[in-house]
Amino acid sequence: MDVRLSPEQRALRDSAVQVVTRLGPGTVAGLDDDDRRARLDAAIEAAGWRELRTATGDGRPWASAVEVAIVAEELARGVADAPFLGPTLAADLRRRTGAAPATTPETIGLRPDLASLASGGPAVAVDAAGATAALVLQPAADGGHAVARVDLAPAEVQADLTRPTAHPSEAASPVSLEGRTLTDDDLTAWTALGLATTCADLVGTMRGAIDLAAGYAAERHQYGRPVGSFQAVQHLLADALVAMEGARSATLHAAWSVDALPPDEALAAGAVAKAWSARAARSVCETAIQVHGGIGNTWECLAHVHLRRALLSTDVLGGTGPNLDRVLASQGIGGRDGLR
Repeated sequence: MDVRLSPEQRALRDSAVQVVTRLGPGTVAGLDDDDRRARLDAAIEAAGWRELRTATGDGRPWASAVEVAIVAEELARGVADAPFLGPTLAADLRRRTGAAPATTPETIGLRPDLASLASGGPAVAVDAAGATAALVLQPAADGGHAVARVDLAPAEVQADLTRPTAHPSEAASPVSLEGRTLTDDDLTAWTALGLATTCADLVGTMRGAIDLAAGYAAERHQYGRPVGSFQAVQHLLADALVAMEGARSATLHAAWSVDALPPDEALAAGAVAKAWSARAARSVCETAIQVHGGIGNTWECLAHVHLRRALLSTDVLGGTGPNLDRVLASQGIGGRDGLR
């Protein structure tokens, strides 16, 4: 695996940096700026980033999971409050069924614990701003998995202030897509993509939190010196950086694995990355709050927005525990071994 980005991938990253720097919220108060959010959403739509996993003529996606991870990381770094994760995973799900691309905004519907796609039960749609429907699973007669579309009620802001969630409308019932049913391998490969994308979101969230804390530490003076010159603060930020870089390495491998390795191996790589990233992200975001001192616990400080985003990305397709179980299962280790 070559972890260096190609010139095209670097250009994609630079474009994402420019968009989120210019149109990201910047402050907690900026989250209430509807005009800015609409322009951010329009820029993402115009760039075609939500279509990276739609099908080309031969059924393959337009872009690899590495490109998806690049965009996800940069959007999360700036806590971008426009949909990307949900629509991208929904587009890949449609591609795998052979169904036509969506004509209205949609996202994915997960089980109430967010650990996997909802199947024949209650659903929670994540990253649902502007979405009118979510994709869920239904049992198929051939033993596979049918993908269905269910209408959504208006989205509501929950823990993550940048990505509201939604639930199916009371009168809505799922309608199967006109496409083939999915095999277990299809769902395994899709889950690997979802893990890589959520890991990239966590890495970006950590990067943004570290940048925020380091900037504050350089500006805030105490005893006539910037607090960033104090060794204890330096140690906190250095440990956070090491944790983030470790997660980023694992995430790049997971993203590469999605299109380069068999589904079960890609899932194992994604599970390793998610187990690491989920544990690291909470610690890093809490460190950012600690470095801010008392102001870090106030609503006006952007640090809690990073933490809230990290908490949702951790839960989507499972955090540390469920993914350590996936790692053990990939090695043939189960409950009989006393480790699950």
